[in-house]
Amino acid sequence: MNRFLLTLTFVSLFLPKAVGQVAPKPTSTNTMDANRIERAQKKYQELFGQPITASQTDPELMTILQRFIFGEVFYTGHLDDKTRELITITALTTNQTLPQLTAHTNAALNIGVTPIQIREVVYQCAPFIGFPKVLNAVETINAVFKSRGIKLPLEAKSTVKEDERFERGREKQAPLYGDAMQQNMKTLPGDFGEAIPRMLTESAFGDFYTRDGLDLKTRELMIFCGLVTLGGTERQIASHAVGNLKAGNDKETLLAAMVQLYPYIGFPRISNAINVIKDAKLD
Repeated sequence: MNRFLLTLTFVSLFLPKAVGQVAPKPTSTNTMDANRIERAQKKYQELFGQPITASQTDPELMTILQRFIFGEVFYTGHLDDKTRELITITALTTNQTLPQLTAHTNAALNIGVTPIQIREVVYQCAPFIGFPKVLNAVETINAVFKSRGIKLPLEAKSTVKEDERFERGREKQAPLYGDAMQQNMKTLPGDFGEAIPRMLTESAFGDFYTRDGLDLKTRELMIFCGLVTLGGTERQIASHAVGNLKAGNDKETLLAAMVQLYPYIGFPRISNAINVIKDAKLD
């Protein structure tokens, strides 16, 4: 019960305007717990296509996990379930928790997330977590696609030509981030002051932001979630918090995303990100 009350306190502090599927305030302790159990059963069935069953080895931990994630977290804030699953996939890819990525890839498909959307969210992690981890995640999601009869390779979604990477990348980068990276790197010795910002523009923005399959708001939100999951990235989180506001994601959306991340990355990183979100503002 103390854990549930702590969750309610967290929500009241940081999500005062949440308008999602939050259940009405219960009139008794028994009703509160019953609603949470019922919500968890319902959401789990929707996502995984089967009822919650008791673990044969660690029933207590699994009960805590299932009721918290599927009975509370999924009902906090205004995010739809498809976005929640894409956030979860981003966190699992970043953390390289591949068995859980398998389960949640299936869950995402069960509720109507497309294979392209799943793939693009995983691809988008590459500039932030590196290609080897993304390759591991791609192998995992492709195994799920194959098991469900989804033809591979998926449709290509690249829109940029080799000689357009910098120009097209700048078109995506400048409205959100201006030339801050170029200014920050210009005092580096030798050619690095020009080469490193160009590399970022061409790879992160030219190769990935220009792809079809995800809208800009979704890309920015997933990148923010990936950076929070990494930890120790407060400087980049601050920059991408503002980038999210410019892309059209308000602070309530960012806070709801942090609640969704909580079970997968723990509270300390969420707390750090919340402080950054609170201070974020448009110029």
